[in-house]
Amino acid sequence: MATEGKGDAATTGAGTSTTIPLHRQELLKWQGWGYRDSRFFINSNGLIEFSGSRYLLSGHVLPRLKDWMFSKLHASIDNYSPSVQEPNPDYIPEPILNSSFINDFQSSLGSTVQYSSDMNDRLFHGHGHTLEEIWKLRHGGKFDRLPDWVVWPRNHSDVEKIVRLATKHNVCLIPFGGGTSVTWALLCPANEKRMIVSVDTSQMNKILYLDEKNLTARIQSGIIGQDLERELAKKGYCTGHEPDSMEFSSLGGWVATRASGMKKNVYGNIEDLVVHVTMVTPKGTIEKSCLGPRQSIGPDINHVIMGSEGTLGIVTEVTMKIRPLPACKKYGSIVFPDFESGVACLREIARLRSAPASIRLLDNEQFLFGQALATDNKGMLHSLVDNMKKLYITKIKGFDVNRMCAATLLFEGTTNEVNQREKFVYDIAQKYNGMPAGEENGLKGYTLTFMIAYLRDVGLDYRIVAESFETSVPWDRVIDLCRNVKKRIITECEKNGVKYPPFSSCRVTQTYDAGACVYFYFVMNYNDMRAGNDPVHVYELVEQAAREEVLANGGSLSHHHGVGKIRTKWIKQAVSDLGVGTMKSIKEYLDPTNIFGSQNLIPDSEEPKEQHLKAKL
Repeated sequence: MATEGKGDAATTGAGTSTTIPLHRQELLKWQGWGYRDSRFFINSNGLIEFSGSRYLLSGHVLPRLKDWMFSKLHASIDNYSPSVQEPNPDYIPEPILNSSFINDFQSSLGSTVQYSSDMNDRLFHGHGHTLEEIWKLRHGGKFDRLPDWVVWPRNHSDVEKIVRLATKHNVCLIPFGGGTSVTWALLCPANEKRMIVSVDTSQMNKILYLDEKNLTARIQSGIIGQDLERELAKKGYCTGHEPDSMEFSSLGGWVATRASGMKKNVYGNIEDLVVHVTMVTPKGTIEKSCLGPRQSIGPDINHVIMGSEGTLGIVTEVTMKIRPLPACKKYGSIVFPDFESGVACLREIARLRSAPASIRLLDNEQFLFGQALATDNKGMLHSLVDNMKKLYITKIKGFDVNRMCAATLLFEGTTNEVNQREKFVYDIAQKYNGMPAGEENGLKGYTLTFMIAYLRDVGLDYRIVAESFETSVPWDRVIDLCRNVKKRIITECEKNGVKYPPFSSCRVTQTYDAGACVYFYFVMNYNDMRAGNDPVHVYELVEQAAREEVLANGGSLSHHHGVGKIRTKWIKQAVSDLGVGTMKSIKEYLDPTNIFGSQNLIPDSEEPKEQHLKAKL
């Protein structure tokens, strides 16, 4: 029986409503990425179109995308595999309810804090966005365990009361921010026998104060990235933190996963932006007593909280650095004769600390794929013909279309800063045979980032699975790692009976003095796969092999996605036995009865990784 409280919904800033509604399924897809009104689909003319009005591609036809899918990936219009349209109630596990907790909650918080045991609310809060989770939703698979209740606190005090009640009645809590996790972090452990409550922070979405003298802002943790930037912009400020998921991910989620944004070269990663964090644990509230810019008071408590992935408590408030909105913003792009030249250029730019706000390098596979995303017949290569003459590029400069790669750029700052940085970057690029490719291509490349995730859904419609994963790696190993991981993906697909060659590509997305973040993309047509092979299981085998290859080539376990439950098997290799022991000791002190029982980050010896996601199709 569904129950639902009717507490007041909070608003962002000065009375502005949050973008994401209380019941997210009213606006967002329940079995795919993003807004319900935004998707790629094959229209009545047999061409792929993007619906809605929210994005650069909205309302546009992409005349070359279907041909790319059907020729490069060997997809077929005849192999249509639609998603189920509504959740099947028979596949929703019965809730486990703790009546003493419920009675206490309703008497102390029920009049002000909303709560629900509705099937759709429980389902939406019981998964993230890995391929495995979305596949299960699309094909009517059963989750062995879902949250039994969802609650929506409005402020820090509400969270303190919820955590105290959960500790008193031994109820398991799983924090929920934006729901964009790609690490199984939101999956409920199958062996959890206690009542599980998903604590949705979306109604904790206010900017509590803005300190213009110190350039900081105190912000509730549930605010969504796009709402935060919109509200700050009204006052003339920004944080500059723009992860790919900023439309849907939350500030608390950024802190809990140690997030990184596309413009980190100017604004920093989340650890560079955070001044102060407040987190509620079963032992009480943990925070520093001072908002000073730097303190030498032992190991940084903020760094115990950042990256804790919901295992220690709930982040409720964050004080962040802010900056005045940049007076000038300018996009750009560069083409290089090959990936090696592009990497060398990015390394030199990083060494000289002259990077623009964002610089991202696409390998040749992604460069060619970018042509398929054009809204007319002019992809980047064709616009280059207009601007620089194809003859000059291919004949005189000697660029090979099948080796070329491209970088997209975003400059921010004062007009003088942007002009100086732009000239400096293009001068360095020229040393590595890089050629400017125009502002329009840079703008498209940057803004398309927010639409890429929608492509997986149309791929799944035609028996194509796709996923991405990331790592950070020292500069001297970037080329080898990229080459070896892409080859390993292809080899593992052949080994596991995948009939058609996969799309295996990468891009360098963030640069540092000592190395870079590399994002890999893997797309596989599972039609005509070896008999008996489950496509999700095959994907998992390939991804695991690719992850092993990443580690063998000197890459990190994760750059910004985190560990969740999907990568706990490698955590000891990543941080050592003593590192894991230290994390366990902190967990045992702050949460001795495992109230925050998501089982993220720290491996659970009693439950193998595979048990977290048992498909029952």
